[in-house]
Amino acid sequence: MDTDLTVAYDRCRELHRRHGRTYYLATRLLPAWKRRHVHALYGFTRFADEIVDRTEELPTAERAARLDDWAGQFMAGLHGAPVDDPLLPAVLHTIAVFDLDRDDFASFLKSMAMDLTVTAYPTYDHLLDYMEGSAAVIGTMMLPILGSSDPAAAREPARQLGFAFQLTNFIRDVAEDLDRGRTYLPDEDLAKFGVTRDELAMARVRRRGTSRIRELIEYEVTRAQAHYAAAAPGITMLAPASQACMRTAYALYGGILDEVAAQNYDVFVRRALVPQRRRMTVAARALLTSTGTPVTIPGPTVHPAAR
Repeated sequence: MDTDLTVAYDRCRELHRRHGRTYYLATRLLPAWKRRHVHALYGFTRFADEIVDRTEELPTAERAARLDDWAGQFMAGLHGAPVDDPLLPAVLHTIAVFDLDRDDFASFLKSMAMDLTVTAYPTYDHLLDYMEGSAAVIGTMMLPILGSSDPAAAREPARQLGFAFQLTNFIRDVAEDLDRGRTYLPDEDLAKFGVTRDELAMARVRRRGTSRIRELIEYEVTRAQAHYAAAAPGITMLAPASQACMRTAYALYGGILDEVAAQNYDVFVRRALVPQRRRMTVAARALLTSTGTPVTIPGPTVHPAAR
């Protein structure tokens, strides 16, 4: 591997290590040759996210222009043009090695662009449309790298795991998203529980949610659990060498929901995090678990999807 490509993979790994603590730990359980490709996909998604979310002092038009410029370099690279970018060579190499679906990357970039102008979602179906590009496609990007005994059957569980992970993040990060002027909790759900945006903003200031907000968050947790349940069969369809990694990621992201429940669904009190000791225990247990063992769906009870 040439020096520039090695440097690009190292850049992606560093982004993953610094910003993707949970998934980075899980990725360490993969065979070494697979890890760099997972780092490349994470680097791609993280860098796009940083263009959108770490440039908030700039006008929206300028942020959009930066995203368009970077996306343009990426698309040109897909067609063989040289790219002058610190991480795109690794991404393009990974896409070529596994013949990943280019449409998944276009869908992802489309959802990132939505974050520049869309601040709320009327219904859960509208949110699912956004998450199709921002989360479900990441599951399908990952699947060829992880490997599967039945890729066609594993595709939908992979998509569902993307939904589950992102909805978990949305639940945990309500306060952080409010700071960015966004709400990923659907408007119809806020109305269902009588919660207003002003009430959410006040809870952010007070660092304490109302009973209505807690009920709303519990409702969203049941939605996330339904996605975890739909994703569960896919873990045992993965290549044996990839199962410990995804079993760990599944348990740790699901553990965030457990932490949310443990603080009485009040996501404003503190950011729900899985303690380090539990994280290491989960990883160790995953390594010792026999291939093909079903995963445990997070939460005390799994409800049907609330739609």
